[in-house]
Amino acid sequence: MHVAEARIDRASLDEVVNQSGALTGVNVFEQDVILRAAVAREGAGWVAERAAQLGRAAGDPLWQEHAHLANQNAPRFRSHDRFGHRIDLVEFHPSYHALMELAFGSGVHSLGWTAGRPGAHTARAALSYVWNQIENGVGCPTGMAYSAIPSLRLAPEIRSVWERKVLANAYDPRPVPVSEKTGATIGMALTEKQGGSDLRANMTRAVPVGRGGSGGEYRLTGHKWFCSAPMSDAFLTLAQTGNGPSCFFVPRSLPDGTRNRFFIQRLKDKCGNRSNASSEIEYDDTYAILLGDEGRGVRIAIEMAHLTRLDFAIGSAGLMRWALSLTLHHTHNRRAFQRVLAEQPLMRNVLADLCLESEAATLLAFRLARAVDEASAGSQEARLLERILTPVAKFWNCKRVPAFVAECLECHGGNGFIEEQPMARLYREAPLNGIWEGTGNVICLDVLRALQREPDTVAALLAELSLARGADPRLDIAIDALETELSDTRNQEHRARQIAAQIATVMEAALFVRCSIPAAADAFIASRLEGLPNRAFGSLPRDCDLASIVARSRLS
Repeated sequence: MHVAEARIDRASLDEVVNQSGALTGVNVFEQDVILRAAVAREGAGWVAERAAQLGRAAGDPLWQEHAHLANQNAPRFRSHDRFGHRIDLVEFHPSYHALMELAFGSGVHSLGWTAGRPGAHTARAALSYVWNQIENGVGCPTGMAYSAIPSLRLAPEIRSVWERKVLANAYDPRPVPVSEKTGATIGMALTEKQGGSDLRANMTRAVPVGRGGSGGEYRLTGHKWFCSAPMSDAFLTLAQTGNGPSCFFVPRSLPDGTRNRFFIQRLKDKCGNRSNASSEIEYDDTYAILLGDEGRGVRIAIEMAHLTRLDFAIGSAGLMRWALSLTLHHTHNRRAFQRVLAEQPLMRNVLADLCLESEAATLLAFRLARAVDEASAGSQEARLLERILTPVAKFWNCKRVPAFVAECLECHGGNGFIEEQPMARLYREAPLNGIWEGTGNVICLDVLRALQREPDTVAALLAELSLARGADPRLDIAIDALETELSDTRNQEHRARQIAAQIATVMEAALFVRCSIPAAADAFIASRLEGLPNRAFGSLPRDCDLASIVARSRLS
């Protein structure tokens, strides 16, 4: 009798119940009504079929496993081969190569330049948003390839050889000259250990070979503290010339097939983004070609950063969306205290609040993407709006991600904190976009530069906000308060974060009023414009339509 009872107990222990299971079988583009509407509204509805093809990968168990393995098996650096030859090789897990092939084959890096039709940058943003729900480490190589194109075009001899290979929808990891490759990747090596974001403090030196000048050959010597994706085929880098910091193109392989004098010192052991290799490198009489004029390097780097900052605003919104989708799936498929988690009143408040935050980030990012498209087409008003919204959206979306993902992880309980689950990886990933291409303070100071050096950006911003006037008196008051804030020039550097956050929040509220459902717009305004300062997620007022807000964000 006791033996039989023991067997029954053993069987019951092996039975798995009340676990939410993996979120699979979904299409994160096709089933996301908020994303689809944003992409169509901002002028890139034509990308829907391509984005849906990529969107299936996020819910595919195969690609989810590739993402897990690529991060669990970090890149390895081999300085020499077994015979003692210097090879400077970074070895990746096969899953990383599979992910790179999917991303580059889908045009995540290239569509903004190859589509040849209005809305190209917004369409490319849609692919990037989707990709950040698959695997974030590969987002670095795709983003660098995307942002490098204007710089490559500064030197006709570089453009003629490299642009077609960089924009090819192909991934070719072989360490061979570009002439032999089906596709090429671009890395960046800008910062140095003594300067970080202060690029003018760089100490790497460049010496011309012959005439020098734009398109001329130089030799570089120096150390770079961060080099992203060191197995790339070429790199954009900064070095000092007699005329100041200048931008250079450094090919990894030379035309004769030999490797350039580009030496990896070590790989960074990072908190997150572990699938992507980041390194320290040294130049020692390294061959390089000058892009643009001497002394214009920081300006060129800022122009590159303008596109990468768009990508971080988009990518952060995509990361938030995947964390939210995982959280909605878990809380609707797990019970506690005799009720489904998502039906508990306090949990419903938290979930609805997270849904609002995710939608706000998406609305802001894609409005910026349209401004980039319109500015590229020659609109001066769009250029001014893009100038101010780029740092604002980069700062605010990147700043909101860590707290957002932490709340999503907490909704999973202990399951969210173990490495086998995707939430742990997203949690470690969340702070990085706020560091890349300028930390929060650097970005907010750029907001001030836009306001002070190009004051017409204020008029463009207020004109955009005026489109939402009259829809909600609380929003009208907030727009007036922002206008007053922007007109106050006292101690602006001290107030820079407050100014950037205020612009972002009022812009998001205006976009909610114009683009979302009334329940979501009302809840956002009530909680963000009228709500408690330093509020926690789950602080929505009692009369908000929480059910409609959550239902709108569930993949359906």
